[in-house]
Amino acid sequence: MSGCRAGKGPNQDTPYRMLENSDLGFPSPTSVCFCSLIFSSLSHLAFLLIALQVSGTMYNTGRHVSLRLDKEHLVNISGGPMTYSHRLEEIRLHFGSEDSQGSEHLLNGQAFSGEVQLIHYNHELYTNVTEAAKSPNGLVVVSIFIKVSDSSNPFLNRMLNRDTITRITYKNDAYLLQGLNIEELYPETSSFITYDGSMTIPPCYETACWIIMNKPVYITRMQMHSLRLLSQNQPSQIFLSMSDNFRPVQPLNNRCIRTNINFSLQGKDCPNNRAQKLQYRGGCGGSESGGSRPELSLSA
Repeated sequence: MSGCRAGKGPNQDTPYRMLENSDLGFPSPTSVCFCSLIFSSLSHLAFLLIALQVSGTMYNTGRHVSLRLDKEHLVNISGGPMTYSHRLEEIRLHFGSEDSQGSEHLLNGQAFSGEVQLIHYNHELYTNVTEAAKSPNGLVVVSIFIKVSDSSNPFLNRMLNRDTITRITYKNDAYLLQGLNIEELYPETSSFITYDGSMTIPPCYETACWIIMNKPVYITRMQMHSLRLLSQNQPSQIFLSMSDNFRPVQPLNNRCIRTNINFSLQGKDCPNNRAQKLQYRGGCGGSESGGSRPELSLSA
C-alpha cells in the first residue's frame, strides 16, 4: 500500500499537491507513455442502467467537486479489464488554475485542463464503497480528460451551468441534481487504456483498476472559470481556489499499461481502411519528427 500523507508540496494552497510521492507499490496517478502500451484484446465496456436517468447531490468537499448518486437509480459497469460488475458511486472533477494543467494522469508527460473520474465499487463482492476501497478487486475508476472548447459536454453542462455551480461555491455546500443521463458523459469511443493503481486521495488504497478513455470531453472557458472560483474553505475563512486539486504523478514501478487499441489492425472495421490509432497523438522519447520532447495534439 503506497504512502499518501500530507507534506510540503510546490504549492501549499492547493488541496492535492501536498500529497507526497510514493516509490513503493502501485500508486496513482501516473504518466502514460504511448511507446510502452501493451495491446490486449479486452472487450468493450458494458453499462446496465436501472433507470434511463439518475439523480444525485453535488458537493464542494473542499478538495474537489463531487457528484454522489442516489441509491434509487443504479448504474453498473462491466467488461473491459473487469472480472466483476461494478456500481457507480461518485463522480469527481479535477481541474487546474490554468488550461495547461489540471488532470491527474498525464499522456507522454503532458497534462490536460481537467479530468473526470467515475468511481465504481465491486457490488458483487462488497456491500458498499467503503468496504470495497480496502479490499482486492474493490474499485474501478473510469477517467476522462477535459479540454476547454467553445462547446460543452451535455452532462457536464448540467453540472457547470451558472445556476448550478454557484450553489456550491464554498466547502460543504451541496445541491441536488435530477434527470441526469450518464451516457451523455462518455465520449464517443470504445477504446481505452487501463492499469492497476490506487486512489489519489488519502488513504490511497491500492485497490483501483483505472480505465482511461481514448477521447476527451469538453467544457467552455466560462465553465472552467466558474470551477476556479470554487473555494476550498467556508465563507467565514479566506478564499482559496480549489483549482490544481491533483496529486503529483507517481512512479510506474514496472507496471504494465494495457490498451484495447490494436495499432496494427487494418480492415473493414477501421475508418477509411486505416490502422487504428490513439486519439491522443504524440511522441515518446524520440519522435518521428526527430525531437526528444513529446508533442501532443488531440483529435476532435
